[in-house]
Amino acid sequence: MQHSLTISTRQQADVLERVLRVTRHRGFLVQSMQIEQFNDQEQSGYRIELSVTSERPIEHLTNQLVKLFDVEQVQLTLLQAVASPKAAIA
Repeated sequence: MQHSLTISTRQQADVLERVLRVTRHRGFLVQSMQIEQFNDQEQSGYRIELSVTSERPIEHLTNQLVKLFDVEQVQLTLLQAVASPKAAIA
């Protein structure tokens, strides 16, 4: 399954490393990542668009990402089934 997430974080030097580490440890492969820095009147941070694939439930990843200290919000923006070559042969 392919999933697309939008993650809003505080602007900290190591927040990107932590997001990627949790993603890898939960068994998800990053397909693409886009990072945008924002500076609002109230706060500054990063908006991360992350596309991942895995056969594991996406909740395993989102539940861990929201626990990270500098992560403000995790939003699942797209669900798409991706057929694997093994499934096509069977």
